Amino acid sequence: MKKIWVHKTNSFKSAEEFDEEYYFNMNSTQRLETMQFLRKIYFKFNKNRKNEGRKGLRRAIKVIQQI
Repeated sequence: MKKIWVHKTNSFKSAEEFDEEYYFNMNSTQRLETMQFLRKIYFKFNKNRKNEGRKGLRRAIKVIQQI
């Protein structure tokens, strides 16, 4: 079972700072995996949109991987 954790803050600014620090501490592979995971969830819940937006992101990921 996966663990889920939550970070509680007092303001939107401190939440944004936490998010920035969290993602800056990830390596590039982890960021891409997180992005892919979120895309899968999005398309799972929005089945009526079919493949809208998938091609452009795949192209961007391909360019990132070539660098």
